[in-house]
Amino acid sequence: MEQSSPSSSPSRGGRTPAASRRRQRTQEILAATRAVFDERGLGDAQVEDIARAVGINRAIVYRHFSGKEELFALTLVGYLDELHDSLAAADDRAAAPADRLERLVEAFADYGLAHPAFVDCAQTLMRRTGPELLDEVSEDAALRLGRAMASCLGILTKVLVAGADAGDFHVSNPGALANLLYATGLGTLQLARVGLLVEEGASGAPQIHTIEGATAKDYLVRSAVALATAPVTAQLKG
Repeated sequence: MEQSSPSSSPSRGGRTPAASRRRQRTQEILAATRAVFDERGLGDAQVEDIARAVGINRAIVYRHFSGKEELFALTLVGYLDELHDSLAAADDRAAAPADRLERLVEAFADYGLAHPAFVDCAQTLMRRTGPELLDEVSEDAALRLGRAMASCLGILTKVLVAGADAGDFHVSNPGALANLLYATGLGTLQLARVGLLVEEGASGAPQIHTIEGATAKDYLVRSAVALATAPVTAQLKG
């Protein structure tokens, strides 16, 4: 009777040793990518540096990911999973909807301020349209990214729905508003990361001012509540 070779025999969990090694290497690359992002930022992250951190060459990275965009997308999944846990921990279902919304936005801002590479990574991927991104990442990576984003937005959407049901919020499309708050939050946190505001002076010359992270956080909280309580005609419809 022919026997399978040790390298191809399935493990007790149903995965072959080769598949297990591949999965482990994929996780090592993602961990290295996250470490490089957190240390240097997205702009200075190079695939060569990520490969060197794992102890492999650049070519092996591309055996595990379809390209740089997929590597970045799956790294973003890790950030989003952490963000989800932060949002879930901050939400108090016994509190009033406005208080719940404030706490969620505060948790989002705190996470973004603590992890600027998350903001960079999320904004970089958002520069592509959906079809463009799907052309650059595998179906599995796109599904994982979509699920991670939806799980975070889902927490916010449920609070907006609860507020609308209680009559505290005037929200015609909770899902759309949740997406708008997410995108606005990323932009505001990027502004806080840069730390500069530009205004027109009396002579027409530009004037530069600074903005602190706490100020950006406060703006996000107050603007989120204002949008949720604004008349429906001033909100997104769909």
